[in-house]
Amino acid sequence: MSEQDMNQMQEEFTPEDIEKNKVISGLAYLLFFLPLIACPDSKFGKFHANQALILVIVSIIGNVILGVIPVVGWILLPFYGIAMLILMILGLVNGLNGQAKELPIIGKYRIIK
Repeated sequence: MSEQDMNQMQEEFTPEDIEKNKVISGLAYLLFFLPLIACPDSKFGKFHANQALILVIVSIIGNVILGVIPVVGWILLPFYGIAMLILMILGLVNGLNGQAKELPIIGKYRIIK
């Protein structure tokens, strides 16, 4: 993602929105729907709810696929779990710090708009 895209993404969130909803947005990585309930009009909250939902979907699909593949899948499963945990922590920290950074690899997709 280019620096211009990052600046444009940061500009769509007002400083008031970020400051008011950054805790709820960070907690979205524990319960993705929390910002949708606590602050339904917040663009910042919706951004992090979307990132968390994508992470949940990718985690479930990856766990199912690797769980079905004998031996190799079972060996890779713990590493996949660690990678998903790292992405969750990264998103949590970004949300709590008031940053709207997309998660690596999976963050470019949008379900919640």
